[in-house]
Amino acid sequence: MKTIGLIGGMSWESTALYYRLINETVKARLGGLHSAKLVLLSVDFHDIEAMQRAHDWTAAAGAMADAARRLDAAGAQCIVLATNTMHKVADAIERATTRPLLHIADPTAAAIRAAGHRRIGLLGTAFTMAEAFYRDRLAARHGLDVIVPEADDAQCVHRIIYDELCLGRVLEPSRQRYREVMAKLVARGAEAIILGCTEITMLVGTADATVPLFDTTELHARGAANWAMGIDAPD
Repeated sequence: MKTIGLIGGMSWESTALYYRLINETVKARLGGLHSAKLVLLSVDFHDIEAMQRAHDWTAAAGAMADAARRLDAAGAQCIVLATNTMHKVADAIERATTRPLLHIADPTAAAIRAAGHRRIGLLGTAFTMAEAFYRDRLAARHGLDVIVPEADDAQCVHRIIYDELCLGRVLEPSRQRYREVMAKLVARGAEAIILGCTEITMLVGTADATVPLFDTTELHARGAANWAMGIDAPD
């Protein structure tokens, strides 16, 4: 089994899900007392969020590249970035180490295509929904047609992530608000919806939408575990 290098802490709430899902996948496949070989570097999200808010992506890229180098030095054989938003600086991580970066969008898109969907709604932080780095990968590499919420809804989705979910707060009014946003995406033609922030799975699940939901946290974590066991390989 290969060793996974996990960059976590953004937020630690979802990083804990990654650790559990990776190990559950290994145990289910190998049985017995097996668990994943994993090196975790957890950053202080206070610092990273300040960089995001200031749009200081140069500093953010430097922090992620440094984390990747430290994982490589610790014996990691791949890099898994346990957040959607920070894939904005994926190129910096790939330049920092020869270890493959298992990009979060790829197992998500593969699952969507396998299910036969093409027009997809995307929920995430404002950065993930509004900027090209994520949507363009889904479109150019995987042929998906991505739609995002209208401005007011997108702002609400973003606020709930940072002000509630990243703090471990799961509130029923926010769940209802996400249901409404997802319903609007379906009305605009979304055949399925990507939960494109690793905390969103804490708030909504399959019962909250009329179309399939694709949870990037679960797909990314299980994909990393499968790669480590030699079941899948990176693109």
